[in-house]
Amino acid sequence: MRYVVFNQKGGVGKSTITCNLAAISAQQGLRTLVVDLDVQGNSTRYLLGEREDANEGVAGFFDQSLKFTMRPKGAAEFVVESPWDDLHVMPSSPLLDELHGKLESRHKIYKLREAFDELDGSYDRIYVDTPPALNFYTRSALIACERCLIPFDCDDFSRRALYTLLENVQEIQADHNKALKVGGIVVNQFQPRANLPQRLVQELVDEGLPVLQPYLGSSVRIKESHEQSWPMIFMDPRHKLTQEFVALHDALA
Repeated sequence: MRYVVFNQKGGVGKSTITCNLAAISAQQGLRTLVVDLDVQGNSTRYLLGEREDANEGVAGFFDQSLKFTMRPKGAAEFVVESPWDDLHVMPSSPLLDELHGKLESRHKIYKLREAFDELDGSYDRIYVDTPPALNFYTRSALIACERCLIPFDCDDFSRRALYTLLENVQEIQADHNKALKVGGIVVNQFQPRANLPQRLVQELVDEGLPVLQPYLGSSVRIKESHEQSWPMIFMDPRHKLTQEFVALHDALA
């Protein structure tokens, strides 16, 4: 199964959700790949630390698509191993920024789907982290994946943006990827004792939107996890937030 984690709003936890779900997949013995399409590279740093020896990653893959070569590299050659068994990464790079316009003008929007088709026999789960914008890279991921997970951080701005986001996903589905479905809305940084988050989430549920259970709480432990480049399932498997991630992972289609 291929999952894209997408929200046009920044700071909603896309990288945290991507990496922790992927780490749980790997910990459960599923061959798992994380593809980091965000030039900020948060998922790359979370899973690989500050490594400088990573290969060209996703930027190298896209750059190759712009050039003629007699012996093109396979998609697997742009993937690196993480420190954990069964968890691999196609890392981000600052080069993604300068490649964006060239890729868009050359209509390379289906290249990521071709790469995933090539890698299908190698991975049970693919998770894609996307930039906070509906740009070439995000569209490529939506075209390449089967399920879209939408982080929601319990504020009114997020709720207002959610309807436009769902329309964008529906448009990609209609025009480019019939297999794409909304896998669910992932409630993040949920504070059960605060009135506003409870009301906003309940309104989404009442509208019949696919809100996933459980809701992810907030904890300083997740910030420590970021700092140490250790997903929660490996750093603190018994923590309440870790168990929420596990339950969320197991609830996914």
